[in-house]
Amino acid sequence: KYLATGTVAFIIYIVFSGTITPYDLLTGAVVSTICSALLAPYIVRNEAKLRQPARLAYLAYYFLKYITITEFKAHMDVVKRIFTMDLKPGIVRIPLNCKGDMARLLVASSITNTPGTVVVDESDDYFYVNWIYVSSVSPVEAKKSISEEFEKYAVKIFE
Repeated sequence: KYLATGTVAFIIYIVFSGTITPYDLLTGAVVSTICSALLAPYIVRNEAKLRQPARLAYLAYYFLKYITITEFKAHMDVVKRIFTMDLKPGIVRIPLNCKGDMARLLVASSITNTPGTVVVDESDDYFYVNWIYVSSVSPVEAKKSISEEFEKYAVKIFE
């Protein structure tokens, strides 16, 4: 579990630093080792899941799709709404099917990092999301627009 956590932390560090100079590689190794030592017992609760490469493949696919396609579409939608002032803000209640802490964290982080939406509260099996354009107050319809895809991958990765 320490090796897996450290490897993922190292990859994330290198991707976000944007360079592979010796300094960045060394700093990334030190930072990922510290993160792994501190966080692995909390992040990895079931080591058997680490032996399932499909989970890592889903994580890689989700990450690449999220930082390219999903983010781009959300940014363009917000830009369009700003220029046209086509706003209809509000807070919607979204049901949540995933139960694990890490899966819930991935969904909440993905919603919050996507322009136009912010998770403002969590209660039982619901997220309350501040949404820039409330197209439907129905929890099921709002979920389809905001978090359904995030949750689908969170379950495949973590549960």
